[in-house]
Amino acid sequence: MTYIDAAVTPEPATLAQLARSTDIRDQAIARAARPDYPAWVSHVRAASGCARPVRLAGTMTTIEAATGRLLASVDTAHLPDGVIYKACGNRRATVCPSCSEVYKRDAYQVVRSGLVGGKGIPEHVARHPAVFPTFTAPSFGPVHTRAVKRHTCGKRAACDCRAEPCHARRDLVVCPHGKRMVCFARHEETDRVLGTPMCLDCYDYAAQVVWNIRSGELWRRTTIAVNRYLERLCAERRIPRLLTMDRNGRPRTVAPFRLSFGKVAEMQRRGVVHFHAIVRLDGRDPFDPKAILPPPAGLNAHDLVDAVDHAARTVAFTTDTHPANPDGWPIAWGREVYTKVITVAADGEVTDGMVAAYLAKYATKATEITGHNSGRLTDTTVDLYADPDGSHVERLVDACWTLGTPRDWRRLRRWAHMLGFGGHFLTKSRTYSVTFAVLRHNRIVHRRTQASGPDTTGQPTEAPTTLVVNFLEFVGAGWLSPADAMLANTSAAMAREHQQKARQPEGSAAARQPRRVTRGSASSLP
Repeated sequence: MTYIDAAVTPEPATLAQLARSTDIRDQAIARAARPDYPAWVSHVRAASGCARPVRLAGTMTTIEAATGRLLASVDTAHLPDGVIYKACGNRRATVCPSCSEVYKRDAYQVVRSGLVGGKGIPEHVARHPAVFPTFTAPSFGPVHTRAVKRHTCGKRAACDCRAEPCHARRDLVVCPHGKRMVCFARHEETDRVLGTPMCLDCYDYAAQVVWNIRSGELWRRTTIAVNRYLERLCAERRIPRLLTMDRNGRPRTVAPFRLSFGKVAEMQRRGVVHFHAIVRLDGRDPFDPKAILPPPAGLNAHDLVDAVDHAARTVAFTTDTHPANPDGWPIAWGREVYTKVITVAADGEVTDGMVAAYLAKYATKATEITGHNSGRLTDTTVDLYADPDGSHVERLVDACWTLGTPRDWRRLRRWAHMLGFGGHFLTKSRTYSVTFAVLRHNRIVHRRTQASGPDTTGQPTEAPTTLVVNFLEFVGAGWLSPADAMLANTSAAMAREHQQKARQPEGSAAARQPRRVTRGSASSLP
C-alpha cells in the first residue's frame, strides 16, 4: 500500500477521484488526507471496533435543570460525516466480533460476581452453597456423535484425543426407511456429520422444535420444584419459617431461604438447547426482598444437589393440543443431568472462574454450530432455509414454520430462525448478581472520566445541575465505505494492542517486543 507523506497533500480534485475509486486503498488515502481526519478518528473512537455501527443524526442540547435555560446545542450536521456513530452492541460473535467480546466480558462479570461477590454483591456469597447443573434435552432420534471416554489433552478447546466409535453395534439394525443404524467412524471435532440424524426420515423434528419452544416453561417448573423440595426438607428438619406481610398487610409465612439462579442456553449440533445453570442458596429477609443473607444453617450444598436432581427427574408436562398432534407433546429433561458443587478455592473440581468462563463463552453464540445463521424469517425468505426433504437444519426450520400455522403456536414461526428456541441465551434471577445495565453505565462513567479527567477538588460529587436532551434519529447502519471500516478497525486494534502492552509487567519479553508493521497492511495507514 502506498504511504501518505504528511507534507504532501493531494489536490482536492485528486482527493475526489480517490474517494470515488472502487479500490479500498484509494478510498483510505482520500479519507486520511482530509484535514478533518484526526477529528474523524476521535469522533468514531467509541464505535471504531464495531462491524456495523448505528448512525444517528439530530441535535444534542444541554439544559440547566433548575431554570430550564438552554446552555448549549450541538447539531450533528457540524460533526464529521454529519452523524454520530454508536456501536451496534450485538452479542453474536459471527455478527460483530468486537461488540460480542464486550458482551462476553460483561457476562463473565455478571456470572462471577454472583459467586464471589463484588460489583455491589456482598462478598459473603462466596461461602453460600452453589451448584452447577447441566440439563440436557431428551433424544429425538440417533445422531452422529463424538465421545471421548478418557481425555489426555491439556486443553479441551483443542482436544485431539481419540474418540470412541460413533454407533458401534454387533447386530445389524435397519430402520423402516432402509438405513443402517450403525456407524463405526471415530469422528473429529470438525466433522460436518456430527449432530445429524442417522436417518433423516426417522427423526422426530416436530417434537424437537416443540421442546425448544417450551424449554423455558420446563425451566420455570424446575425452579418451582427445587424450591418445594427444599421447603419440605426444612419442614422435616424443623427449620422455622419466617413471618412477613403480604401486599394487603395480612401476615403470612415464607421459607427461610431463597434460591438465586443464573442460566445459559447452549445450542447443540443437533439443533436443540441444553441449559447450564448456577443455583445459589441464600437466606431471606422477610422485610427486604433485595437483601442477600447467609442461608440457614440446616441446609448445605449436598441438599441443593439432591433438590436439583430430584426436580430434573420428576418435572414433566404435556403441551396443549395441536392439529398435528391432538394429544400434545411430552416435555421433560433428558436422562443425562449433571450437577456439581462449585468451590471458590482453586482446588475444587468446578471453581467459580471455570464456571464463569464457561457460561460467558456460550453467551455470544446462537445457532452457528448447526450451520444455520439467519435473521428473523418471513413468508418471502423462509423458502431459502426451509425444506421438508432437505438437510437436517432445513427440516427443523420447516417444522417450525409448518407447526406455527395455528394462532396459539405462532411463536414457532417467530423463532424459526432459532430452530424454535425463543428464550434469551443468558438469564438470571434479580438477586443473583449485578445487571448488564449497571456494568454499561459504569463503563460510560469510566470513559467520561478518562476524557474529562478525575475530580481533583476532593469534594464530594454533587447532583448534576444540567440535563442533556438528545433528539436523534436513525439514519443508517454500517460504515460509509469499506475504507472507513478498515481505518476505524485499525485504530481500534492499535488501541487494544497498546492496552495489552500496558497490562504486561515492565521488562517482560512481550512488553519489549516491537510491533511489526507489514508494508501493505491496514496498520501502515496513518
